[in-house]
Amino acid sequence: MEFPFIPYSRPILAEKELIRRSEEFFEQMDQRRSVRHFSAAPVPRAVIENLILTASSAPSGAHKQPWTFVAISNTELKHAIRELAEKEEKESYDGRMSEEWLKDLAPLGTDWQKEFIDIAPWIIVVFKRPYEIVNGEKKNNYYVTESVGIASGFLLAAIHMAGLVSLTHTPSPMNFLVKALERPENERPFLLIPVGYPADDAMVPDIHRRKLEEVAVFVK
Repeated sequence: MEFPFIPYSRPILAEKELIRRSEEFFEQMDQRRSVRHFSAAPVPRAVIENLILTASSAPSGAHKQPWTFVAISNTELKHAIRELAEKEEKESYDGRMSEEWLKDLAPLGTDWQKEFIDIAPWIIVVFKRPYEIVNGEKKNNYYVTESVGIASGFLLAAIHMAGLVSLTHTPSPMNFLVKALERPENERPFLLIPVGYPADDAMVPDIHRRKLEEVAVFVK
């Protein structure tokens, strides 16, 4: 398949405006936190649709768009997923994780119980697709993990900018989600993301992000 090429341009902004916009976006995103205490207040489906469309605008290897976003609001299904996730998580906390890993997690107050899956009005499960099935044949996708990772970043930013909160949850192993959500054989679970408003009494750890000089190197 060949794509036609079309003209593309963006307005050239003054340096001052570039700086202002970049600072404003950083200040917004710097307020983003991983939240584990959700309100059950409903979020319109239209919002979730727009969030997924934003995520799906991400770049991907050979423009294969190797992702599927499964958005769940069904109460019974969310509870079934919670039970399956907690089963895997309990085994991880009780023996799969190393002592060092558990020690690193301890200050964040995490454990195997995942009540947010029940409470958050929406759960978005991100799947990656290593290949497509076309006319009964496998067609490989490229840079799948990188592409889906970028799309997930877009999704998290979109959730925050919409005024909602989220959490990246990765119960390991995650294959139970394929069966629970009746997904095809070419899809692999990548992230489970609860989406909603924070609870009135929501708390987050008082953590601090690394400074610019700790994460960036500028080479002249």
